[in-house]
Amino acid sequence: MASSSEDTSAAAAQGGNNDLIISDVLPKTRGINIFASLTRQFESVEARLNDRSQNVTVLAPRNSAIQDLPRKPWENPDDYERFGEMQAYEGDEGQDRAKHNLERFVTAHVVTQSPWKEGEEAETLGGDKLKWRKDGDKIYIEPSGIQVGSIAEQVSNGEVWVLDGVINYTS
Repeated sequence: MASSSEDTSAAAAQGGNNDLIISDVLPKTRGINIFASLTRQFESVEARLNDRSQNVTVLAPRNSAIQDLPRKPWENPDDYERFGEMQAYEGDEGQDRAKHNLERFVTAHVVTQSPWKEGEEAETLGGDKLKWRKDGDKIYIEPSGIQVGSIAEQVSNGEVWVLDGVINYTS
């Protein structure tokens, strides 16, 4: 068995499917179809998931984690404070705000490298820095402490990790 710092690279080398890419498996991965559909709304994200030359680690929140959020991923409390409940997402400017918020949510969940070693700081498409750590047989994304439910897919351009929560995307 690989050491914990080599878990993802060893698994990818042994079990990865070299013909498939992230965009092939993401929509078919059980329990994350809400997040998968959101990735297709942004050309830059979709292009990265289709790129065979640049690996990524997708940190896909379970459907239940997205549904349990206190607000929709496109909502930002600052927008309500600034523009009011009725105007925050009305009209073209409101739609642009919602789209920007949703893109921030999606890009916070795509790490720009794979394999991604334990303790190694990696950047998301949104510019945030994340690490992961192992505690017993569980994996946690830091700094938020979100548990990884499973590493669902390993393909030629990366991996899909299914999260039991969502990465903080509002900072």
